[in-house]
Amino acid sequence: MIIKILSSILILFAVFMGVKHGWNMLTAKPEMLEMFGKWNFSKNAVGINGAVTLLASVLILFPKTFVWGNFLMAAGILMIICLQLLHKDLRGVAIEIPFLLLNLAIIYLQHPLKTN
Repeated sequence: MIIKILSSILILFAVFMGVKHGWNMLTAKPEMLEMFGKWNFSKNAVGINGAVTLLASVLILFPKTFVWGNFLMAAGILMIICLQLLHKDLRGVAIEIPFLLLNLAIIYLQHPLKTN
């Protein structure tokens, strides 16, 4: 029971963060354009990345698409980590690692509404 509550809280947090950052990318917020701009992402590429992040957030909510949503979210975070490592931005990597670990922990704990 405690694991299901913990899993639910972590899922809600991950979905909140995914929607927040996905929406900021989709609506081309200046801070997102600046961050992705240093990696030569166009405004359209940032928007597409935002749409994928929003999709991943929604997929996490449902037991049947839970793993796919986490996979998409983790892949996006891993892409950002790799790009930051490419530019030797260890501070940026350190900020992203907890979010990657969050998705991995959520997969491990499984969806609270999953039926066996």
